[in-house]
Amino acid sequence: MSAKSIAEDPEPAAANNPASESLRLDPRPAPSPETALVDRVLSGDMQAFAQIVQRWQGPLINLAWRYCRDRTRAEDMAQEAFLRVWRGLGQWRRESSFSTWLFSVAANVYRSELRRIPSLQLSLETAAEPSVPFIHDAALDASAREEAVRRAVLVLPDKYREPLILYYFHEMDLSAAAATLGLPEGTMKARLSRGRAILRQRFPQLEESPPAADHRSLERNLREEGQSE
Repeated sequence: MSAKSIAEDPEPAAANNPASESLRLDPRPAPSPETALVDRVLSGDMQAFAQIVQRWQGPLINLAWRYCRDRTRAEDMAQEAFLRVWRGLGQWRRESSFSTWLFSVAANVYRSELRRIPSLQLSLETAAEPSVPFIHDAALDASAREEAVRRAVLVLPDKYREPLILYYFHEMDLSAAAATLGLPEGTMKARLSRGRAILRQRFPQLEESPPAADHRSLERNLREEGQSE
């Protein structure tokens, strides 16, 4: 941003131009790159769908892995999700972002797949405890604690695991995560809270750990909520 003062900037003079004013005040967001790609796919451009796959393949495989914890199966599940996306592109209602719709389709595919062939279920008690603190390396200590919590999330019941995964690991905002799961925001908040409570009971020692730097850190939220009780 320029350090020039407004008095030195010739642009405000254009404010008297009605056309210029209407452009500045237009609240509509600019179309996303995915919007243009979807329009091209619907017009018959197959290469445009390949670009969508290239852009979103990694996130969808990562999400699938957190459902099934098997890399090969995660890749197969993501492929099935893209097939469902391909068939349903015309059903995307553009009031929501493309990514929200995409993850919603994928989450439904993954749930259906796990109902068909359940993955190996582990109990929360089998999740490893956070390691003894690395006294001489705070960053390594924080990383180890965060990894222990992430592994514990993967063995939570589905209704708590999915909200935590989307909100913390995929960094969706609350409304997008709720829309992805087809939940009211109030229900989403309640499930996040309950999921964190289960993890605090499993790892009470986190309350005495030094804070993580990231404000969206699940481990940090667990520690802070435990200390406030």
